[in-house]
Amino acid sequence: MSSEEALGSALSHWFSFNSWWLLLPFVMLLVVAAFIVAFVLLLYMISPLISPKPLKLNGAHVVVTGGSSGIGKCIAMECYKHGAFITLVARDEHKLVQAKKEVEKCAINDKQVVLCISVDVSKDYNQVESVIKQAQEKLGPVDMLVNCAGTSISGKFEEVEVDRFKKMMEVNYLGSVYPTRAVITTMKERRMGRIMFVSSQAGLIGLFGYTAYSPSKFALRGLAEALQMEMKPYNIYVTVAYPPDTDTPGFAEENKTKPLETKLISETAGVCQPEQVAKVVVKDAVQGNFSSSFGPDGYMLSALTCGMSPVTSITEGLQQIVTMGLFRTIALFYLGSFDSIVRRCMIQREQSKAADKRE
Repeated sequence: MSSEEALGSALSHWFSFNSWWLLLPFVMLLVVAAFIVAFVLLLYMISPLISPKPLKLNGAHVVVTGGSSGIGKCIAMECYKHGAFITLVARDEHKLVQAKKEVEKCAINDKQVVLCISVDVSKDYNQVESVIKQAQEKLGPVDMLVNCAGTSISGKFEEVEVDRFKKMMEVNYLGSVYPTRAVITTMKERRMGRIMFVSSQAGLIGLFGYTAYSPSKFALRGLAEALQMEMKPYNIYVTVAYPPDTDTPGFAEENKTKPLETKLISETAGVCQPEQVAKVVVKDAVQGNFSSSFGPDGYMLSALTCGMSPVTSITEGLQQIVTMGLFRTIALFYLGSFDSIVRRCMIQREQSKAADKRE
């Protein structure tokens, strides 16, 4: 072999060898991409195997506190449409009777029954336990408890009467603790059940004017997370619902005294109908999903604040991991706009005061 041929052979070998090293990063990238795709497909395949078995509402006994109006009444109607037996719990007997008539119109068979019980679920645990026992004696063990009893007030921190903070915790938090405590023993014995806590988007983010309301709704999240860890071995699944502003009598009453800043911030998300919210939260509770949100804003808030909360499928956890950074970026713009609203209202208020003084 001549020196020229040897040189050509060496150069050819060198280029061939270096071309392989140049392609290596692309090959590794393809391998990693293929691995990720395979991993995601595997998650989707095994996810149904680890998710809870859906609860059958047909023939189930569903107890709804705060069921005489608003979201609670609509949840009762939605469950009744699926064949459930309903116990409505609320304070106002007249409203309960009216709600019962509306729920009964949604019956799908002649066997269904709507039971009404008038009691304040936030006052006396022994009384709550007693009425739950009465309901179970008449309609059987409770398969699903919906804690929807609640109230809301809004106002600047220093303007809210001190006793109102206590009232919020009693109604919104203890009003969910007492009924849950009353049904949990039977659920554990039967090794089945669903418990829903109706919180609020204000239970995911603290907003201007909600210094009394938000903490009481945040508390439900902590209760739900701890309770789910205790109840999961018994096939009992907890759902926390985070509905947005919803067109209910309570919302209309709250708007009468809502600060301007709170109104302007709330308007960025719009107002939903209780029937729409009921469909979503009932579906999530039946599936055993821990978090139930409504709309794009609600989904983003739930994903952003998931923290150490439980998941009912691997895919849910994967979605939270993938979207966290993007949602945090979007959230910063939201927070900036909220701060801008608060500053603008403060400046307008100060200018108005100054004008009044000059006059």
